Amino acid sequence: MKSSSLALAALLLASPALAAPIDPAPVVAAERAFAADGLELGVQASFLKHSAPEGILFAPEPVLAKAVFGTPRPKGTALVWWPLWAGIARSGDLGFTTGPYTADGKPGGYYFTVWSKQPDGSWKWLFDGGPPSDTTGAAPQGSDVAYAKPAARQTGSPSKALDQVMKAEVALHAAARTDVKAAFLAAVADDGRIVGSNARPPATRAELEAELATRPTSVAFSALGGQASSAGDLAWTYGVASWTRDGAQQRGHYVRIWRNDQPGWRLLFDELLPAPALKSPPVKAVAPPAS
Repeated sequence: MKSSSLALAALLLASPALAAPIDPAPVVAAERAFAADGLELGVQASFLKHSAPEGILFAPEPVLAKAVFGTPRPKGTALVWWPLWAGIARSGDLGFTTGPYTADGKPGGYYFTVWSKQPDGSWKWLFDGGPPSDTTGAAPQGSDVAYAKPAARQTGSPSKALDQVMKAEVALHAAARTDVKAAFLAAVADDGRIVGSNARPPATRAELEAELATRPTSVAFSALGGQASSAGDLAWTYGVASWTRDGAQQRGHYVRIWRNDQPGWRLLFDELLPAPALKSPPVKAVAPPAS
């Protein structure tokens, strides 16, 4: 009995206690405020207002949002978007949302936004961008938002978590050079989502496998940056990708959300975004800090 009690105590000390799940509602509210300002202020002003100092987007290479939207411009295209799926770290400082968007009333695809809580308590986005996924059948504006389940584990250290995630990426990238579909199926969470094609975002495992089948058999990935929550339970990463299709060299970028599940770090979200061929060597993006 005594040895069992000691073993239990050791296990509790080795695994940081999990706090009660936190509600992703603040992240959803931030996204909705961002979208409302997009209509009222225009894309340029809204993106500047809601981006973190280190916020990036692909234009077409990873660049700071403030460099892209720093010059005043007319309101331009009327973008309308709304969240349908969201998640948040147990520490309440890192989250994401995704959902459909329209441009001048026409379906555009699905956006994906990574959010970070700022020192003043506000939420600002770290990344914004998504694929041209089919929006047919998407729930309308004002619909309830589905929440991703919280992580089962946490490291208690963002630097330690990001180190573990980057090791998971190294393993994923090595496997993807041989068999992309098998590599991602081994890494994705049971409730994970993988997007990138023109198809509707997968809602079932079969649809997820069909989405992976649209990707090349072999892809070379290389990480550029990322950030983990202070609890060490959620992280986002981004990087470059290259592949050959029909004899032509192609390239793009990836963005991912990793969650610290019971078996270890698993992919909760992955998107692959094609990019035009480079005319000159890429400039390395400014990576967000690890905390």
